Amino acid sequence: MPQISMKVNGETMSGEVEGRTLLVEFLRETLGLTGTHVGCDTSQCGACTVHVDGLQVKACTMFAGEADGAEVTTIEGIAQGDTLSVVQQAFQDHHGLQCGFCTPGMIMAAESLLKVNPMPSEMEIREHLHGNICRCTGYHNIVKAIMAASGQDVSNLTPAE
Repeated sequence: MPQISMKVNGETMSGEVEGRTLLVEFLRETLGLTGTHVGCDTSQCGACTVHVDGLQVKACTMFAGEADGAEVTTIEGIAQGDTLSVVQQAFQDHHGLQCGFCTPGMIMAAESLLKVNPMPSEMEIREHLHGNICRCTGYHNIVKAIMAASGQDVSNLTPAE
C-alpha cells in the first residue's frame, strides 16, 4: 500500500492507504481524529467538512491520496488549546447545536465563510451552508451563532418564516 503524508492540524502525519481510501476514513480510522463525521457518504450532508490547503472540502468526496502533501485542518485543529475558536464559542453561546452530529461540519463551513466574508448577511450565511444539513435545529441558531462570531448584533434576529 502507498504511504501518504500530510500536515494535519499543524502536525505532520502519515500512514498507508489503499487507493480507494477516502480522506474522511484516513482522518478517522488511521489518525484517530473522529471529530470529522461521516453522515451520508454521498456529499449531501456536509458533516465531514474539513479544510484542505485552506479550502472547504467534504472529506467523503476526496481520496486520502489526493491530500498527500496537503495541509488539512479538522475540527480538532481550530481551537487554541482549551480555548475554543470564536466560531466554536459562538455556537456554544447561541445554542447552534442540538444533537451535535452536524456541528463539526457546520463550524468548519462557518470558519471558511468568515475567512472570505468577515461580515456575512443572514442570506449569505444560509446560502453558504446550503451543502450542510442539520436535522435538529431549524438553522436559526446556527445562523445566529455565525453572525455573532462575525461581531454582528444578533439580539433582534428572528427566525426566518
